Amino acid sequence: MKSLELIKELTSAHGIPGFEGDVKNLIKKHLKGKAEFSQDNLGSLICKKSGQNAPKIMVPGHMDEIGFMVNSITKNGFIKFITLGGWWDQVLLAQKVTIKTQKGYITGIIGSTPPHLMSAKDKEKIVEKKEMFIDVGAKDREEAQDILGIQPGDPIVPNASFEVLHGTRMVMNKALDDRLGCCLFIDLINRLQETTHPNTVFGVGTVQEEVGLRGATTAANVVEPDICLTLDVAIATDTPGLEKEDSEVKLGAGPVLTLADASMIGNRSLRSFVINTAKDNNLPLQFNTMMGGGTDGGAVHKFGPGVPAVVISVPTRYIHTHYGLFYYEDYENTLNLLLAVIKKLDLETSNRIKQGL
Repeated sequence: MKSLELIKELTSAHGIPGFEGDVKNLIKKHLKGKAEFSQDNLGSLICKKSGQNAPKIMVPGHMDEIGFMVNSITKNGFIKFITLGGWWDQVLLAQKVTIKTQKGYITGIIGSTPPHLMSAKDKEKIVEKKEMFIDVGAKDREEAQDILGIQPGDPIVPNASFEVLHGTRMVMNKALDDRLGCCLFIDLINRLQETTHPNTVFGVGTVQEEVGLRGATTAANVVEPDICLTLDVAIATDTPGLEKEDSEVKLGAGPVLTLADASMIGNRSLRSFVINTAKDNNLPLQFNTMMGGGTDGGAVHKFGPGVPAVVISVPTRYIHTHYGLFYYEDYENTLNLLLAVIKKLDLETSNRIKQGL
């Protein structure tokens, strides 16, 4: 599994919205000498791989992961926090987290009032995030601040570890959403070193996607793309309880082309181009809709006069929790599809897609 070490390195890095610097440095490390680097004023990293001058193909994958931020410290040394990105209350309790301070990393556990001390009525309710806290073992506020170095505004990330499950091709870690997208454009640019392509590719590590597609909005102003191939993860619906979902997305069945989400309807002509490219190259392709969320494409497609855009994703289970799970061959097939699309996206094809042909 050629890209496994890259995926392990990027998913294990810490980078909540507004604190993506470690991820950015890793992308630069892996693309040093392979791409020209620039960035927008919010911090999104733009990695330019030159081919022909036009068309300009933007391939964004967001660097940020969902996480938390220190809001305050109680007099007894417990950390109160806010969430950055979409967290479901039920997945938080008793989970380990890492607080990144100026003095180093501090491990804590998310806690709340024990059920043994709740009324029967309260036990029936879901504990809300605002009632939770992080226990770092400090005896009081002074120890938490002065000895451990924890301050309001410090970033907090899930404490998780990379694992390939039991010798299978199933891979598990935090931050698959969307470090897999970052890994894909790194691998894409590296593979393009070996071939010519009739366009210029901009792999873009965007910031603050999880809090409103912010980096994609500003990065598009720098790139001024002709076409956007957004990279993200798609929610797999092959687990118990989702048998009746209209969009059946399975691990191991290939990349996913999103038809519509809450932020964008995929460009019809570009969508057909991707579908035909997959067929011509005997590559598997799945389809989904996701009306409860959006991607960087939602911001990029509204740039200037409009940018034809689609979302191509790796199917993934359990996103927006401490651990996600994906099948490695889906990643490889997504990369192969991207390569095939890039090799065919010349200026004439780009103009035809813009005209809706």
